[in-house]
Amino acid sequence: MAGLTTGIALRQAGYEVEIYEKTSKLRPAGAGISLWSNGIKILNKLGLGEKVAAIGGQMNRMEYRNQYGEILNDINLLPLVEQVGQRPYPVSRTDLQNMMLEAFGKEDVHLGMRCVSVEQNENSATAIFADGTTATGDVLIGADGIHSTVRNYLGGKKVEPCYADYVNWNGLVEANPDLAENDVWVIYVGDGKRASMMPVGDNRFYFFFGCPKPKGTKVAPKDIRGELAEIFAGWAQPVQNLIAQLDPEQVNRLEISDIDPLPHLVKGRIALVGDSGHATTPTLGQGGCQAMEDAEVLCRYLVTTNISVEDALKRYEAERKERVAKLVLKARQRTDTIYNKVPEETQQWYEQLKQEEPKDVTDAISKIILGGPFH
Repeated sequence: MAGLTTGIALRQAGYEVEIYEKTSKLRPAGAGISLWSNGIKILNKLGLGEKVAAIGGQMNRMEYRNQYGEILNDINLLPLVEQVGQRPYPVSRTDLQNMMLEAFGKEDVHLGMRCVSVEQNENSATAIFADGTTATGDVLIGADGIHSTVRNYLGGKKVEPCYADYVNWNGLVEANPDLAENDVWVIYVGDGKRASMMPVGDNRFYFFFGCPKPKGTKVAPKDIRGELAEIFAGWAQPVQNLIAQLDPEQVNRLEISDIDPLPHLVKGRIALVGDSGHATTPTLGQGGCQAMEDAEVLCRYLVTTNISVEDALKRYEAERKERVAKLVLKARQRTDTIYNKVPEETQQWYEQLKQEEPKDVTDAISKIILGGPFH
């Protein structure tokens, strides 16, 4: 997502862009993603607003419930839309990837190209691939994810992801009323665990479950339904219905990690965007949006500064480094609260949810959204 957004933005600005992708085949891209209004505004600027609205879900309300189904907080999201000037759109990752591949040009993405190292001189930067081939340009952008090779070059050492101490199960399921209303994002919380459904396009819910687990647990796909049924035994009927209706063979079971904030996002003519620069836990729903913000800001400085490429990238880093670092740490703190790192704090959060005014929730979301390049 970071690479495609950056590629589309730079190409629209008049640059010649090449994208190299390590996978040899473009496969379905996972389950779903929440694109809040800051990400959507960037897609609007790229001329993709109508297309993302067509594949996104209508999310008008947000509900927190306890594990027995009792309402803790019911939040109307329409005041948030008015506050920030744009509706959010939860989407299927595959639908989003296909939309962006079409916008960039699927035939222009070089597949099966795993970057093993990068180098640069005063005039250019070069990516070196596993098959021995190279690609050279004025700027090299590392959008190679949480296990980034380009990031290791920037810091001069390997940066290991930090395990967030929980497992996330996610997927897509057909929307129906015995799960949730089709314009509501519902989140069940209790015992340091959560289960959630969020509307995406084509009358589906993106669902996820989360539960603290030690690193290294493995479960065969055929056993995932049983695993979830055991973890969420006694939870509200819609949660039981979801477990019964999901396709265990299509569920992603992920150990969630992030990375510590980096001292640098650029080095000379080489820059990081997206997860390579600031992989985060998904508890703020800002991972994809921050990748899109990176693309917008990087492109803006390359277009508007003419001292040098290095100067433009330094300005990109200066604008982005603090924002992404704060959001990674904020998401990490929220993850710890949700998933029982300190049980007393988790219980306090449940109590807070009961007493919190909906405006407090939407103001907090709005503050994150409006902290980006478009206010």
